[in-house]
Amino acid sequence: MRRKNHTHQQDIDDLKRQNALLEQQVRALEKARSSAQLQTNYPSSDSSLYTNAKGSTISAFDGGSDSSSESEPEEPQSRKKLRMDS
Repeated sequence: MRRKNHTHQQDIDDLKRQNALLEQQVRALEKARSSAQLQTNYPSSDSSLYTNAKGSTISAFDGGSDSSSESEPEEPQSRKKLRMDS
């Protein structure tokens, strides 16, 4: 009976150690995830280049103007005429 109790106690101690290790790993992953979210929320000055809707690279400070000669011609917006029935 003592041997059985001792074996069960060893199993319990092993599970406690494994649980502590897993909790430590979870905390490390949560910390890494939160720091990664901070990096995406606050980009460094090196990563201040973005792409516009046309796929060309623009600076975060140029207002999104695309001055490339390959720019597609803009289609004029046509307004739909409303029919007024009297």
